[in-house]
Parts: sequence; C-alpha cells; structure tokens
Amino acid sequence: MSSNTKLSYKQMKEEFVSNLSGGEVTEINYVTAVAPAAFLLWSVLQSRQSFFRPYRPLSFLVDFLLNVASPLLGITLYANNPLLLCGFILAPALFVYALPPRPPAPRRKPKLPPSIQSQDSSSTLPPLSTKPFLTTYRGSMLILTCLAILAVDFRLFPRRFAKVETWGTSLMDVGVGSFVFSAGVVAARPILKERAEGRITPLPQRLLHSMRHSLPLLALGVIRLISVKGLDYNEHVTEYGVHWNFFFTLGFLPPFVALFQAALKVIPSYAALALLIGVMYQVVLESTSLKAFILTAPRTDLLSMNREGICSFCGYLAIFLAGQDTGMFVLPRNITRSGSSNGVQRNTLLLTMTVWSAVWTALYILTTNPVYGAGVDVSRRLVNLPYVLWIAAFNSAQILAMCVIDTIFFPAFYNAADARTEKEVYETATSPVLRAFNRNGLAIFLLANLLTGLVNLTVPTLDVTPLATMAILVGYAAVLTVVAVALDKWDLSIKL
Repeated sequence: MSSNTKLSYKQMKEEFVSNLSGGEVTEINYVTAVAPAAFLLWSVLQSRQSFFRPYRPLSFLVDFLLNVASPLLGITLYANNPLLLCGFILAPALFVYALPPRPPAPRRKPKLPPSIQSQDSSSTLPPLSTKPFLTTYRGSMLILTCLAILAVDFRLFPRRFAKVETWGTSLMDVGVGSFVFSAGVVAARPILKERAEGRITPLPQRLLHSMRHSLPLLALGVIRLISVKGLDYNEHVTEYGVHWNFFFTLGFLPPFVALFQAALKVIPSYAALALLIGVMYQVVLESTSLKAFILTAPRTDLLSMNREGICSFCGYLAIFLAGQDTGMFVLPRNITRSGSSNGVQRNTLLLTMTVWSAVWTALYILTTNPVYGAGVDVSRRLVNLPYVLWIAAFNSAQILAMCVIDTIFFPAFYNAADARTEKEVYETATSPVLRAFNRNGLAIFLLANLLTGLVNLTVPTLDVTPLATMAILVGYAAVLTVVAVALDKWDLSIKL
C-alpha cells in the first residue's frame, strides 16, 4: 500500500467519524434500555432457578450472551429496532418467571471458633455497603462504552450513534459523560467514610492523595498521545484538541474536586455545586467570546490547539460532582438517620432516586426545550449545561432502573443481618461478568483502547462485511470479558 493510499485511507477514517449530527434522545434511551432488560432476564434466571449458582461454563456463556452480546446487538444488528430486541429478551423472562421456582440448595455453615462466630453473627454492619445495583450499573455502562469505541469504526455501527461534531446528542456522547458520572459516584465513598469516622482531612493532604490518583491517568494520557502521533493513527481533532485526550480529563479531575470540596462549607450539596459550575460556565459561553474561541479559533498555540479539552473540563467537573452527589445518598447503608426498618430504608432510597431523576430530567427539559424552556442545544464538544443535565438525568434513571430490578428480585440483600450473609447475597445478586468489569473498570477500558488500536491498524474496518464485523466485535468482546472474569477469579484488582 503506497503512502498516498495510506494517507487517503486515514483521511477516509477521519471523515467517517467527523461532521456528524447524532440522533434523538428517545432512541438513545431505547438502545440503552437493552442492558436493564438483559439484567432483568438474568435476575429472573438467578432468583427463580439459581441458574448462575454454581457458576459453570454454561452459566458463563449465558451471562456473556445476556450482559455483553445483547448490548452489542443493540448497537449493531438491532440498531433500528432496539425495542424489538428488548421484547426478545423480556419474553423468556416472563416464561421463566411463570415456572415454579427451584428450591434452594441446603447450605452447610462452616464451623468457626466461638470468637469469630459471635463477631460474624453481630448485627452491627459497617455504614457503607457495596450495593448490587451499583455494580450492575457500572459494569453495564463500561461494557457498552468498550463495545462502542471499536464498533464506531465499522459501517455496521449507525453514524447517528457516533460522537456529534458540535451540536446534538448521540449514544457515544452519553457514554463519555457516563464514564465521568460513574467515577463521581464511587468517589463519594472516601468522603462518606471520613464523615462516618468523624474526621476531616486537611486540604494539603487531600491534594496529595488526589495526585496519587491523577499521576497514573496523566501518564496514560501521555502514552496515548505519543503512540497516536508515532503510529500516525487517525484522529478526530475537534473532539478534545490536537494533544489532549480523555485520560488527561480524567487525570485532572481529582485535584480540582479536592479543591472544590472546601466550597461545601458555603454550598449545601455537591448537586448545588455542580449546578453552580454548570450555570456559570454556560453564562460565560453565552456572554463572552469563549464559545466562538472553542468552535472557530485558529490553532496557533498550545491553548488554542487543545481548546476543546481544556475548556470542556469545567463541564466534566460539574458532571463528576453531580455523580458524587448521587453517591452521597446511594452508597450509605441507611439513607435516613433514624433507626428505620430495612424496608423503609429501601423505599426511601428508591423514592430519593426517583425524585433526583425527575429533577435532573426537568432541568434538562427546561434548558433545552425551545417552546417551554431556554432552547439551548446540547454540545458534548463544549460540555455545556444542557449536556451536563442530560448526563445527570440519564445516569440517575439508569441507576434507578437497576435498583428497582435489584429490589424486586433480591430483597434479601437489604435484610442481611451480618457481613457474611450480605456478601453471599451480593454475589448471588450480581452477574460475575458485570462484577468483573466493575472491579477492574479502568484497566479493562485501557485494554479496550489498546485492542481497538490493534484492530484499526490491522483491519480495513471500512471495507469489511457485516458478517466479518460481527465476528471481530464478538471476538473483541469475548477477549475483554475473559480477561475481566479471569482477573476477578484470581482476586486481582489493578488500581490505576
């Protein structure tokens, strides 16, 4: 292949993902509904038939088909009929639910020394718990993100699902924001732990701790930058800029969040802080020349070359803080301070999540609706206020959906009296595949990026047939899943 041909093919690939306008939010909701539908079928099989306990090769295959292959079908072969795919998934769920439940296998309690036995049976549980529905939400979100970053390079993946150029909504745009939002949800854990222990970490110590999280991500950003430039890999410059990439955005978030934590002495919540940052950023975009600078300025220096990544950071910070606010009421074991029953706690959590989903959705409609609201268009390139509100509303609804399924089919988790029982019910209520993706999320995302680059460097993705496309995507998904499950099986957590 001559250099001219290589150049033209590189340009073709860049044009393939450029100047796109996206699709309707409603269709994005239908496509992403495949994951909750698949998890509902998984939950019916597990709760009624104990299909995934013990976890055999057949169990793994069904788990993979439901939680990985189903979303893959939703963004490729069934992209035009996502509700039909949801119907195909939910029909067997109704059938299995109608069958008589399989009686639970008798469990033998291991003999423990009296000291451990009394400690284990204690009703005092730690204030924070690992909620099954959060594992499911984060695992399914990461799977869809990993699938989309490779699928977008094939013609079978609809162009309306790929990232928009400037204005509009798309499936991949919601994926980027969701990654940041879910990171914010988890980041609430150390803050809640501090509050439970009644201690306050000084700002310098907080910054030092945040830098420990930032440095590996910034290093990955540098490695990605060098490899992309060195391999002459196709780039979409208007996404983040000439040198900036998503790892830099993730890397700079922790220290800024640590700095903004001091503002909570004045501002009542992380949600209010997220809204304040989002509104102020939007006001600056509309009342100054910043918007024109981001969209049209010539790339003459380091700032202008990377203006999208640098300026959009304000929006991503707001999304992260919105996720952190969700984590503040989702992660604690008890959402109310009073000694309410487990049922009341669970119902209060569902009600709180429903209210917040409605609030974020209402704010999004008020900001974007041209008749009843401000009529501002969503822009992932700017990460403007409508985009922030859309991501918060979407993810709040996704978490709520997973929580409802979890509550219906695995109520025992919320009634566990001791740590061992809770751990057993947690493992029963979560898919090993989703659990594995959630456990090593960033490492698997990095592997997905490396495999995506490998496929693009070795396969002419624009020229392959639909059959070959599906074979490559299924193989790629299988490799990611096997690696994730193997790491979980070997009890390895790769912290980046």
